[in-house]
Amino acid sequence: MDEYLDIWSSDGQPTGQSCLKDEAHQNGWFHPTVHIWFYTATPALLLQKRSLTKDTFPGFWDVSVAGHVSAGESILEGAIREVKEEIGLDIIASDLKPLDIRKNTNRFKNGIIDCEFQHVFLVKLDTELSQLRIQESEVDAIRLFSFEELQKCRLQKHPIYSIVPADMRYYQFVMDAVSKIL
Repeated sequence: MDEYLDIWSSDGQPTGQSCLKDEAHQNGWFHPTVHIWFYTATPALLLQKRSLTKDTFPGFWDVSVAGHVSAGESILEGAIREVKEEIGLDIIASDLKPLDIRKNTNRFKNGIIDCEFQHVFLVKLDTELSQLRIQESEVDAIRLFSFEELQKCRLQKHPIYSIVPADMRYYQFVMDAVSKIL
């Protein structure tokens, strides 16, 4: 299914234009996305293992829920929709605690130029993992990572798990934000 996205300027303003997601990725046009990090009081973060069929970072562990905001959709609507799609959880706007908006550009060997404004949120996970239902076309698995495990992953010293090798400071930023809440 073709997904339409709103095109944003490089300074984060909507242009009033939209395009297919593939077109945005071919041309390096900025667009809004959401990153929703679920945390527990342990403390731990929920991560998802990206499907092996993904165009970027297949099989790596990543943010709890992430996705593109559809054309005409608000950031909060996109976040709520993505959570429902990827892990089967119903949340409401007041569950989402805004954390940051990150301007991010990644160029991949397969030709994708992903230029995003990532709207980052925290949500307290009050649901047992066994109650979550993953979107198998996008997600291979989910699990809670302790902060100690994530630190090993950040340093690429975990014997089993590999996280998306993005800006590793991002993971620390999220862990620090959760620590402040707890």
